[in-house]
Amino acid sequence: MQINRRGFLKATTGLATIGAASMFMPKANALGAIKGTVIDYAAGVPSAASIKNAGHLGAVRYVSQRRPGTESWMIGKPVTLAETRAFEQNGLKTASVYQYGKAETADWKNGAAGAATHAPQAIALHVAAGGPKNRPIYVAIDDNPSWSEYTNQIRPYLQAFNVALSAAGYQLGVYGNYNVINWAIADGLGEFFWMHNWGSEGKIHPRTTIHQIRIDKDTLDGVGIDMNNVYADDWGQWTPGNAVDDAIPTIPGNSNTGTGTGIDADTINQVIKILGTLSS
Repeated sequence: MQINRRGFLKATTGLATIGAASMFMPKANALGAIKGTVIDYAAGVPSAASIKNAGHLGAVRYVSQRRPGTESWMIGKPVTLAETRAFEQNGLKTASVYQYGKAETADWKNGAAGAATHAPQAIALHVAAGGPKNRPIYVAIDDNPSWSEYTNQIRPYLQAFNVALSAAGYQLGVYGNYNVINWAIADGLGEFFWMHNWGSEGKIHPRTTIHQIRIDKDTLDGVGIDMNNVYADDWGQWTPGNAVDDAIPTIPGNSNTGTGTGIDADTINQVIKILGTLSS
């Protein structure tokens, strides 16, 4: 796949047009009624039956590998096809989120270059779990960043991720605090927004799709879970159905190995170069 300057501009123009069309926008209003709850987790995998019996709509699940040092306990990453099929059988839905690093190893710290590593893996793991196209992948900004960090690192990271997802047939979701969501919206980035409270000063952004209200305070089947309120009928959810067969695509590392999903590190590196020329 080749993306040149004209192709990049066309893609980003198309994204802006889609973003402006109400038929593609999640019907979210954080000042309105709560539609239900979903959970997220990484330390294990509660059963689908338990999630259903607890009254949740489903879960936001990681389409990312365990980061170094967490292999022994972060056994709920990544989501699997068996898990999403169990969800489907119990009337539950899945949404996808990508987060590999954290704190000093946060994925966004490498700016646009980070997307060359992370976007192909997000897409490949989403597909491996049965995730269909035309659905968002939430990209995690699990921090309380400064404006400087946003402009110099997070913005280009989300821009490159956005183009990668669009090229492969997916949408960008943003997981972040009030400010990150506000800044991303101003930049035309994201169609779905999952807000966390760190640095949000008690505010809920009116474009919030999902609001993470409680972290590490609850358990289900002995697994620590986070609780989230849902404000949109469409919160990025999907079921595996017959979207993919059982073949698991190759998961790329830091090489330029393709994913079989229409996007690879070479493509992202082209995006990085184009972003650089556009900002110069």
